[in-house]
Amino acid sequence: MPDERILLVDDERQAAEALRSNLRLDGFDADVATSAAQALELVGKTSYEVMITDLRMPGTSGIELCDEVRRLAPDTEVIIVTAYGTIENAVEAVKRGAYDYLTKPVDPEKLATLIRRIIEVHRLRGENRSLRQQIQAEKEADRLIGSSPKMLQVLEAVRTVAPTDATVLIRGESGTGKELVATAIHHLSPRAKQPLVKVNCAAIPETLLEDELFGHERGAFTGAHAQRKGRFETAHRGTIFLDEIAEMSPALQAKLLRVIQEREFERVGGSETIPVNVRILASTNRILEERVRDGQFREDLYYRINVVPIVLPPLRERREDILVLAQYFLERFVLRNRRAFKGISTKAERMLVEYRWPGNVRELQNCIERAVVMARGETIEAEDIWFTPDVKRMAHEDIAAELVTDGFSVEDFERKLLAAALEKTDGNQSRAAELLGLTRRTLQYRMEKYNISAGKDEA
Repeated sequence: MPDERILLVDDERQAAEALRSNLRLDGFDADVATSAAQALELVGKTSYEVMITDLRMPGTSGIELCDEVRRLAPDTEVIIVTAYGTIENAVEAVKRGAYDYLTKPVDPEKLATLIRRIIEVHRLRGENRSLRQQIQAEKEADRLIGSSPKMLQVLEAVRTVAPTDATVLIRGESGTGKELVATAIHHLSPRAKQPLVKVNCAAIPETLLEDELFGHERGAFTGAHAQRKGRFETAHRGTIFLDEIAEMSPALQAKLLRVIQEREFERVGGSETIPVNVRILASTNRILEERVRDGQFREDLYYRINVVPIVLPPLRERREDILVLAQYFLERFVLRNRRAFKGISTKAERMLVEYRWPGNVRELQNCIERAVVMARGETIEAEDIWFTPDVKRMAHEDIAAELVTDGFSVEDFERKLLAAALEKTDGNQSRAAELLGLTRRTLQYRMEKYNISAGKDEA
């Protein structure tokens, strides 16, 4: 018998059995239900391609049954059969979601043709869905942009580990793209059709994180008026991504360890053990080994989640990718903001490449978006590149670190620091002052003090 399943619903069993015999002659297998309640029970247990139901049945009509089946199993097509064929009934059946409408006595050849058509449509839908998922998976992988040796290693690791069920620990500084890696792994995996559930362990208060992960039973605590499923239940058969897992409390780490080992848990306030089939991806920007040594992270959990480590390099360690990423973000934000630019100037490109990017790819993205929104010309110029305000101090420290050598006097150091800042900003006094944490007037005073020639004086 073929894999396609058909459900026949008729309160007259003899009529249903006769129809089932005809369908078997055409190569179709079918189950029989003699009431709407029995039909709904079967639909809850089995995936059916087609349900063929009588229109008039005691209690629940075929059209009402169609409503319930479309809600419970949207992919199941419904054919209404009745001896009371009227235009009004036909229109009502189609409006309520029926695929087609047949009158008794049913022509077996016509019904078989209709079923084959439905099965073919389902096959094409399945192929289209698979193709879309494959394209989506490739898009997710393509968003991990970079051709530097370190990023090529990351991409290779993603493609190698994705088809497996192994637990992956994604490590890297904030803003390097750990969530993108997790998303790509899921979409390239056999679980791609199932949910990808993301949990930011650092963003949820410790007192609420257990409930968020495992859910609760009604009455488990004040305000728990109904049972609530947690993220692990929601991710059943799919993937759960535990972002910033190092921020999880030791008590919750113990419960997570049990889920990884036993693949089961209990809701908060409950005693029922719930089995779960889920792939676990985790990430952290912390040095977990130090936290294990300090007793802040369980050693046994560390080994459980660190099955396959993927380390994302900071942007400063893959400078050859900076301009590629900048161009990607430029094209993206030009479309979003309905702007037009010829590109990024050579001086602006040099600034982007030379900057240390403490905020990594996320900071670069914000920088390019800001430039697209604020730039007035047709090209992104050096003066359009403004680094995130809360990292200006870090940029200042970078310049100082580059200049500190033995033998400098304070005056020599300050003079070289001013000159370096002006050179870094292409002589723009306003930007140099902001980079150094000074007012423009203070910058100009010190330039005069050390006889440093004036650069640009734009506001």
